[in-house]
Amino acid sequence: MLKAKLPAEAAARLQSLRAVDGVVTLVLDGEGLDERAAVRLEQATRAALAQVPGVTELRVAMMGERRPQPTGPRIIAVASGKGGVGKSTVSANLAVALARRGLRVGLVDADIQGPSQARLLGAENERPVAHDKRLVPVASRWGVPMLSMAQLAGAGEAIAWRGSMVAGAMVKMLEAHWDHAEVLIVDLPPGTGDIQLTLAKQFPPSGIVIVSTPQDLALIDAARATGLFRKLGVPIVGLIENMAGYACPHCGEVSDPFGCGGAEASAAEQGLDFLGRIPLDIAIRRQSDEGVPVAAGDGAQAEAFAALAARVADWLETQSPDVQAPDTSEGAR
Repeated sequence: MLKAKLPAEAAARLQSLRAVDGVVTLVLDGEGLDERAAVRLEQATRAALAQVPGVTELRVAMMGERRPQPTGPRIIAVASGKGGVGKSTVSANLAVALARRGLRVGLVDADIQGPSQARLLGAENERPVAHDKRLVPVASRWGVPMLSMAQLAGAGEAIAWRGSMVAGAMVKMLEAHWDHAEVLIVDLPPGTGDIQLTLAKQFPPSGIVIVSTPQDLALIDAARATGLFRKLGVPIVGLIENMAGYACPHCGEVSDPFGCGGAEASAAEQGLDFLGRIPLDIAIRRQSDEGVPVAAGDGAQAEAFAALAARVADWLETQSPDVQAPDTSEGAR
């Protein structure tokens, strides 16, 4: 029904169409269109579908030809289909673990309405400044400069913004002075909304890391996220199983409150690489609350994130063997 309501050109350029609870997400092929033609097509599409009963929100992504930027930081986005699976904790620790490998890493907290990276990296009291109308990332003591809405809004302030404003905030953070970064980790919000579409359209990531618990419900949503990025033409680095296995601190017995092996099986079904397991460990929770990422220390928890970072770094090398580190000399700026 929805496809029949589209303008003829939009229907011909349709790559994917999804409607859930009144929220309609479209991906259109914008190749060959100049900026004005692309805007006209998007406006016509929105006008047509706005008349359909039951449609409460429209998300339109216009995908055109990608132009690689070999001298800029490569983006690795960390995504999940469902909230509460530990995606932000994985993002922070992955960034720190990559930095410990010697890479110059930056971190963007793109979960605008639920930012947590400032707490995870112990940088809640830091405030970014602007230079030449662009934000300057805040340094953290873990060697990972970062930007988060938690550093731009008041403490505990609710960010009640609509989709376009949320996406605009992410763009501002991605356009910041990441001059020295080789890799930019982007912590996405859960789901498949405006943030994901804007990122894929304006800042095509080198790859996506999908995070899920072994639970079936989380894996179903993770598969939806994977499907979206595949339709958008964004490479998937692989799937990681978080909160996998809990070792009792008293008796040492390991239990699996969220199940075990589900993410590995799901990765095999979807043809994805399985990136490993991160345990359900109270040390990770405690240190995260204290702003001390476990990846900055030693022990089994740090080793798990170090192994993840090694897989991601190896993937980047095989995918982009000719990418050069950005020129950070004064003359280049």
